[in-house]
Amino acid sequence: MKGTVMKSSLETPTVMVEEKVKKRSSLEKKETRDAWIMMSPALVILLLIAVYPILRTIWISLHEMVLTDPASGYPFVGLDNYIKIFHDHRAIVSILFTLKFTVVTVFFELVVGFGAALLMNKAFKGRGFVRAAILVPWAIPTSVSALMWKFIYNDQYGLFNDILYKLHIIDAYRAWLSTSSGSFMALVLTDVWKTAPYMALLILAGLQMVPKELYESAKMDGANTLQIFTKITLPNVKTTVVVALLFRTLDAFRVYDLIAVMTGGANGTESVSVYAYNNLMKFLDFGYGSAMAVLIFLVVFIISLIYMKLLGNKLTES
Repeated sequence: MKGTVMKSSLETPTVMVEEKVKKRSSLEKKETRDAWIMMSPALVILLLIAVYPILRTIWISLHEMVLTDPASGYPFVGLDNYIKIFHDHRAIVSILFTLKFTVVTVFFELVVGFGAALLMNKAFKGRGFVRAAILVPWAIPTSVSALMWKFIYNDQYGLFNDILYKLHIIDAYRAWLSTSSGSFMALVLTDVWKTAPYMALLILAGLQMVPKELYESAKMDGANTLQIFTKITLPNVKTTVVVALLFRTLDAFRVYDLIAVMTGGANGTESVSVYAYNNLMKFLDFGYGSAMAVLIFLVVFIISLIYMKLLGNKLTES
């Protein structure tokens, strides 16, 4: 009798634990179900505005769909449009230009943005005004800033020529947007002016997270400015820098509006996005244009994976 009582008293806590586990499991299932129900409207909208257009573009890219030739019936051609890209000299040139533009602009934006972030991170009179002023170019829509800079580069009344002429750097006004090198220089300068503040804003956020005690300790140990920058500043903001580079690299590779407004793709400045747009909207070759668009998507996706891998390593190291 006594043994039976002891056995039941030992089983009671086990039964109670099992009941709690069952209740918790049922509660988690209910919360998960409720979460999916609440997210379902957003998921449906995401499928309609993001997933479906991507799948539709991929489907069109597998067909020969030239709207000026509806009698063809838009036959299925498989990967022919993609193969055509690598045999299209104009497409290859646009890809190389886009890569060149991306590397050059992102490099200068990182340098200028980092310098501006270091400046804004220091305490000085009027720092708030300086921060606001630096962010103004980034706040201006790209098409507006591109049109503004197009007037600045004008060969007859442009401010850029006027400044260089008065500084005796040039002896006559030049049509900067009429040559390949001049157009590339103008596009890079405009893009750096426009988006370096965005890079500075992200890096500034990282700089403000660095403990001030680290700088004070380094100064007490006799570290110079270069040592403080390389041993304290850079290691602590490397994750922020990678994130900033990720955003800017993706934006630079997909550049369209800046080039469309300033040069229209002339003088060897046609980016992949501009060329894809021309095939879609000017030549009405939806199959080939869609293949170009899918190529841009794949390259952007690969770039994101590379940065995410690098970002993951940085997070693991920190």
